[in-house]
Amino acid sequence: MCLILVAWHAHHEFPLVVAANRDEFHARATAPAAFWADHPQVLAGRDLAAGGTWLGFTCDGRLAALTNFRDPARHQPYAPSRGRLVADFLCGETGIDAYLDSLDSGRYNGFNLLLGDGRRLVAFSNVTGERHELAPGIYGLSNALLDTPWPKVGAGKAALEAALHHLPDEHGLWALLCDDRTHPDHLLPATGVPREWERLLSAAFIRGVDYGTRSSTVITLSAGGKVTFDEQTWLPGGMAGERRRYRYSLISTGV
Repeated sequence: MCLILVAWHAHHEFPLVVAANRDEFHARATAPAAFWADHPQVLAGRDLAAGGTWLGFTCDGRLAALTNFRDPARHQPYAPSRGRLVADFLCGETGIDAYLDSLDSGRYNGFNLLLGDGRRLVAFSNVTGERHELAPGIYGLSNALLDTPWPKVGAGKAALEAALHHLPDEHGLWALLCDDRTHPDHLLPATGVPREWERLLSAAFIRGVDYGTRSSTVITLSAGGKVTFDEQTWLPGGMAGERRRYRYSLISTGV
């Protein structure tokens, strides 16, 4: 994932709203969102190269999502796949704090992890080693720490706040995820990649041929425990691929 926008108890009818884009090389084999045959409670896409995932939700309201922390200077070429961190939480029953306590997070390249259980939403980064219990509000996460004011994070949070007023109409959520505008050089971060890459990656939606946005996902959870999980996959150049939409009721809402 390269952009995750979350509204947590910021809407009286929808305590959880997630709008997220996953950016990746198009050559990396990926399965679209589905309930996993080996863990039927998990709804997520799957990275077929390493077996993990980037974003998922379960039948009892567990949420996990991940972004990489962009810092080429500290990249470990043989570190384990960060997608397993998401998959292991979704497939298990361990509580948030116990799960984070169990991680040997230094083995991995830099990451940000969002974990929810229906009652709590917690952000953790292995770059700082800190975890944050999120209060009700709107949050944005890209390839830096939570709410780092990169242009697409700030624009995305503002667009999410506006889109909440129109729920259950989701058009505003999809519009912000499809925003392919790049931002001026003077607003771009300096993360250690070439300037032309900083420009390309500054857009919420990346229309690359070899690398770009691979999927957009919208998740809404109603106060009554109704879940909508909607995924649009994307082909090279930003051409639309498969669309999948799931609706179900939580086994226990916890909200």
